[in-house]
Amino acid sequence: MNRLNGKTAVITGGATGIGRAAAKRFIDEGAFVFIFGRRQEALDAAVAELGPNARAVKGSVSDLADLDRLYAAVKAERGTVDIVFANSGAGGQLRLGEITGEHIDEIFDTNIKGAIFTVQQALPLMREGGSIILTGSSAGTTGAPAFSAYSASKAAVRNLARTWAEDLKGSGIRVNVLSPGPTATELAKEALGEEGMKAFASLNPLQRMADPAEIGAVAAFLASQDSSFMTASEVAVDGGLAQL
Repeated sequence: MNRLNGKTAVITGGATGIGRAAAKRFIDEGAFVFIFGRRQEALDAAVAELGPNARAVKGSVSDLADLDRLYAAVKAERGTVDIVFANSGAGGQLRLGEITGEHIDEIFDTNIKGAIFTVQQALPLMREGGSIILTGSSAGTTGAPAFSAYSASKAAVRNLARTWAEDLKGSGIRVNVLSPGPTATELAKEALGEEGMKAFASLNPLQRMADPAEIGAVAAFLASQDSSFMTASEVAVDGGLAQL
Protein backbone atom coordinates (compact mmCIF):
# COMPACT_ATOMS: atom_id res chain seq x y z
CA MET A 1 0.00 0.00 0.00
CA ASN A 2 1.47 3.36 -1.07
CA ARG A 3 -1.10 5.85 0.18
CA LEU A 4 1.64 8.35 1.04
CA ASN A 5 3.77 7.91 -2.06
CA GLY A 6 5.89 11.02 -2.69
CA LYS A 7 4.65 12.83 0.42
CA THR A 8 6.95 14.64 2.86
CA ALA A 9 6.15 14.29 6.56
CA VAL A 10 7.43 15.94 9.73
CA ILE A 11 7.00 14.04 12.99
CA THR A 12 7.93 15.64 16.29
CA GLY A 13 8.77 13.27 19.10
CA GLY A 14 9.64 10.93 16.26
CA ALA A 15 12.63 9.10 17.70
CA THR A 16 10.75 6.69 19.97
CA GLY A 17 7.33 5.32 20.80
CA ILE A 18 4.32 6.42 18.79
CA GLY A 19 6.34 8.88 16.72
CA ARG A 20 8.84 6.28 15.61
CA ALA A 21 6.10 3.76 14.84
CA ALA A 22 4.30 6.39 12.76
CA ALA A 23 7.53 7.24 10.94
CA LYS A 24 8.03 3.59 10.03
CA ARG A 25 4.45 3.26 8.78
CA PHE A 26 4.66 6.49 6.79
CA ILE A 27 7.87 5.33 5.09
CA ASP A 28 6.38 1.89 4.41
CA GLU A 29 3.54 3.70 2.63
CA GLY A 30 5.89 5.78 0.48
CA ALA A 31 6.60 8.96 2.46
CA PHE A 32 9.88 10.75 3.13
CA VAL A 33 10.04 11.58 6.85
CA PHE A 34 11.83 14.13 9.01
CA ILE A 35 11.85 13.20 12.69
CA PHE A 36 12.49 15.81 15.35
CA GLY A 37 13.43 15.35 18.99
CA ARG A 38 15.75 16.35 21.81
CA ARG A 39 18.01 13.29 22.16
CA GLN A 40 20.62 12.83 19.46
CA GLU A 41 21.33 9.22 20.39
CA ALA A 42 17.67 8.25 20.00
CA LEU A 43 17.39 10.17 16.73
CA ASP A 44 20.46 8.42 15.32
CA ALA A 45 19.11 5.01 16.32
CA ALA A 46 15.74 5.76 14.74
CA VAL A 47 17.24 6.90 11.43
CA ALA A 48 19.46 3.81 11.33
CA GLU A 49 16.33 1.66 11.64
CA LEU A 50 14.10 3.74 9.34
CA GLY A 51 16.54 3.85 6.44
CA PRO A 52 17.33 6.25 3.59
CA ASN A 53 13.93 7.94 3.49
CA ALA A 54 14.35 9.39 6.98
CA ARG A 55 16.20 12.42 8.27
CA ALA A 56 16.64 13.60 11.87
CA VAL A 57 16.87 17.11 13.27
CA LYS A 58 17.65 17.72 16.94
CA GLY A 59 15.73 20.32 18.88
CA SER A 60 12.84 21.23 21.15
CA VAL A 61 9.29 22.04 20.02
CA SER A 62 9.16 24.85 22.56
CA ASP A 63 12.13 26.60 20.91
CA LEU A 64 11.21 28.60 17.80
CA ALA A 65 14.82 28.70 16.58
CA ASP A 66 14.98 24.89 16.67
CA LEU A 67 11.72 24.61 14.73
CA ASP A 68 12.99 27.10 12.18
CA ARG A 69 16.08 24.92 11.68
CA LEU A 70 13.82 21.89 11.20
CA TYR A 71 11.72 23.53 8.52
CA ALA A 72 14.78 25.05 6.84
CA ALA A 73 16.13 21.51 6.48
CA VAL A 74 12.80 20.32 5.06
CA LYS A 75 12.68 23.22 2.58
CA ALA A 76 16.27 22.71 1.47
CA GLU A 77 15.82 19.01 0.71
CA ARG A 78 12.14 18.64 -0.17
CA GLY A 79 10.74 22.11 -0.82
CA THR A 80 7.36 21.54 0.81
CA VAL A 81 5.75 19.51 3.58
CA ASP A 82 2.54 17.52 3.15
CA ILE A 83 2.05 16.01 6.61
CA VAL A 84 2.77 17.45 10.06
CA PHE A 85 2.35 15.08 12.99
CA ALA A 86 2.70 17.21 16.13
CA ASN A 87 3.37 14.32 18.46
CA SER A 88 5.85 15.62 21.07
CA GLY A 89 4.43 15.36 24.55
CA ALA A 90 5.27 15.79 28.21
CA GLY A 91 3.45 14.59 31.29
CA GLY A 92 3.76 13.90 34.96
CA GLN A 93 1.69 13.31 38.07
CA LEU A 94 1.02 15.92 40.75
CA ARG A 95 -2.22 16.01 42.71
CA LEU A 96 -4.16 19.20 43.36
CA GLY A 97 -2.41 20.93 46.26
CA GLU A 98 1.03 19.84 45.02
CA ILE A 99 1.07 21.42 41.54
CA THR A 100 3.98 23.78 40.87
CA GLY A 101 4.62 26.44 38.26
CA GLU A 102 7.53 24.44 36.92
CA HIS A 103 5.27 21.40 36.43
CA ILE A 104 2.72 23.43 34.49
CA ASP A 105 5.37 25.18 32.40
CA GLU A 106 7.05 21.93 31.35
CA ILE A 107 3.80 20.31 30.23
CA PHE A 108 2.18 23.34 28.62
CA ASP A 109 5.40 24.41 26.86
CA THR A 110 5.57 21.05 25.09
CA ASN A 111 1.94 20.01 24.69
CA ILE A 112 0.36 23.36 23.84
CA LYS A 113 3.04 25.90 22.90
CA GLY A 114 5.01 23.18 21.12
CA ALA A 115 1.98 21.98 19.14
CA ILE A 116 1.04 25.52 18.15
CA PHE A 117 4.48 26.48 16.87
CA THR A 118 5.16 23.09 15.26
CA VAL A 119 2.13 23.73 13.07
CA GLN A 120 2.44 27.48 12.65
CA GLN A 121 6.07 27.31 11.49
CA ALA A 122 5.15 24.60 8.96
CA LEU A 123 2.32 26.49 7.29
CA PRO A 124 4.45 28.44 4.77
CA LEU A 125 5.65 25.08 3.39
CA MET A 126 2.25 23.40 3.30
CA ARG A 127 -0.07 23.26 0.29
CA GLU A 128 -3.57 22.15 -0.60
CA GLY A 129 -4.14 18.54 0.39
CA GLY A 130 -1.92 18.81 3.46
CA SER A 131 -2.73 16.98 6.68
CA ILE A 132 -2.00 18.13 10.24
CA ILE A 133 -2.29 15.54 13.00
CA LEU A 134 -2.18 16.49 16.67
CA THR A 135 -1.58 13.92 19.40
CA GLY A 136 -4.29 14.15 22.01
CA SER A 137 -5.06 11.62 24.74
CA SER A 138 -7.92 9.75 26.33
CA ALA A 139 -7.03 11.82 29.42
CA GLY A 140 -8.23 14.93 27.60
CA THR A 141 -11.74 13.47 27.68
CA THR A 142 -11.86 11.55 30.93
CA GLY A 143 -9.39 13.27 33.21
CA ALA A 144 -7.16 11.18 35.46
CA PRO A 145 -6.12 11.43 39.12
CA ALA A 146 -3.01 13.61 39.60
CA PHE A 147 -2.89 14.49 35.88
CA SER A 148 -4.48 17.96 36.07
CA ALA A 149 -1.93 19.74 33.86
CA TYR A 150 -1.56 16.88 31.38
CA SER A 151 -5.30 16.30 31.02
CA ALA A 152 -5.97 20.02 30.62
CA SER A 153 -3.25 20.32 27.98
CA LYS A 154 -4.73 17.49 25.94
CA ALA A 155 -8.21 18.96 26.19
CA ALA A 156 -6.67 22.16 24.81
CA VAL A 157 -5.12 20.22 21.93
CA ARG A 158 -8.58 18.95 21.03
CA ASN A 159 -9.82 22.52 20.82
CA LEU A 160 -6.84 23.62 18.72
CA ALA A 161 -8.02 21.28 15.96
CA ARG A 162 -11.51 22.75 16.04
CA THR A 163 -10.19 26.30 15.92
CA TRP A 164 -7.58 25.64 13.25
CA ALA A 165 -10.10 23.92 10.99
CA GLU A 166 -11.84 27.30 10.90
CA ASP A 167 -8.60 29.23 10.47
CA LEU A 168 -7.56 26.95 7.58
CA LYS A 169 -10.93 27.10 5.82
CA GLY A 170 -10.38 27.37 2.08
CA SER A 171 -6.72 26.30 2.24
CA GLY A 172 -7.34 22.62 1.52
CA ILE A 173 -5.32 21.71 4.64
CA ARG A 174 -7.01 19.40 7.15
CA VAL A 175 -6.33 19.14 10.89
CA ASN A 176 -7.38 16.24 13.13
CA VAL A 177 -6.57 14.84 16.57
CA LEU A 178 -5.33 11.31 17.22
CA SER A 179 -6.05 10.38 20.84
CA PRO A 180 -4.38 7.22 22.13
CA GLY A 181 -5.09 5.48 25.37
CA PRO A 182 -2.39 3.62 27.34
CA THR A 183 0.31 2.56 24.88
CA ALA A 184 3.24 0.23 25.44
CA THR A 185 5.99 2.68 24.51
CA GLU A 186 9.54 2.46 25.83
CA LEU A 187 8.80 5.32 28.22
CA ALA A 188 5.65 3.64 29.55
CA LYS A 189 7.50 0.38 30.15
CA GLU A 190 10.24 2.18 32.10
CA ALA A 191 7.84 4.33 34.09
CA LEU A 192 5.20 1.73 34.94
CA GLY A 193 7.04 -1.57 35.16
CA GLU A 194 5.35 -4.91 34.56
CA GLU A 195 2.73 -4.54 37.28
CA GLY A 196 1.88 -0.98 36.29
CA MET A 197 1.48 -2.06 32.68
CA LYS A 198 -0.98 -4.75 33.76
CA ALA A 199 -2.93 -2.23 35.83
CA PHE A 200 -3.24 0.20 32.93
CA ALA A 201 -4.16 -2.61 30.55
CA SER A 202 -7.07 -3.60 32.78
CA LEU A 203 -8.74 -0.18 32.45
CA ASN A 204 -10.08 -0.60 28.91
CA PRO A 205 -12.52 -3.14 27.45
CA LEU A 206 -9.82 -4.77 25.30
CA GLN A 207 -7.83 -5.50 28.47
CA ARG A 208 -4.45 -4.63 26.99
CA MET A 209 -2.24 -1.67 26.12
CA ALA A 210 -1.87 -0.55 22.53
CA ASP A 211 1.18 -1.41 20.49
CA PRO A 212 2.70 1.83 19.11
CA ALA A 213 2.31 0.37 15.62
CA GLU A 214 -1.47 0.37 16.09
CA ILE A 215 -1.38 4.11 16.74
CA GLY A 216 0.99 4.63 13.81
CA ALA A 217 -1.47 2.87 11.51
CA VAL A 218 -4.22 5.34 12.39
CA ALA A 219 -1.80 8.26 11.96
CA ALA A 220 -1.14 7.00 8.42
CA PHE A 221 -4.88 6.93 7.77
CA LEU A 222 -5.24 10.54 8.92
CA ALA A 223 -2.20 11.53 6.84
CA SER A 224 -3.62 9.97 3.69
CA GLN A 225 -6.43 10.86 1.29
CA ASP A 226 -8.43 7.99 2.79
CA SER A 227 -9.44 10.56 5.42
CA SER A 228 -9.95 13.35 2.87
CA PHE A 229 -13.36 14.44 4.23
CA MET A 230 -12.19 14.63 7.85
CA THR A 231 -11.15 17.82 9.59
CA ALA A 232 -11.65 19.09 13.16
CA SER A 233 -12.22 15.46 14.15
CA GLU A 234 -10.85 13.39 17.01
CA VAL A 235 -10.05 9.73 16.43
CA ALA A 236 -9.85 7.73 19.65
CA VAL A 237 -7.44 4.78 19.57
CA ASP A 238 -7.84 3.88 23.20
CA GLY A 239 -9.33 0.39 23.41
CA GLY A 240 -12.63 2.01 24.38
CA LEU A 241 -11.20 3.61 27.53
CA ALA A 242 -12.74 7.06 27.04
CA GLN A 243 -15.79 5.84 25.14
CA LEU A 244 -17.72 4.07 27.89
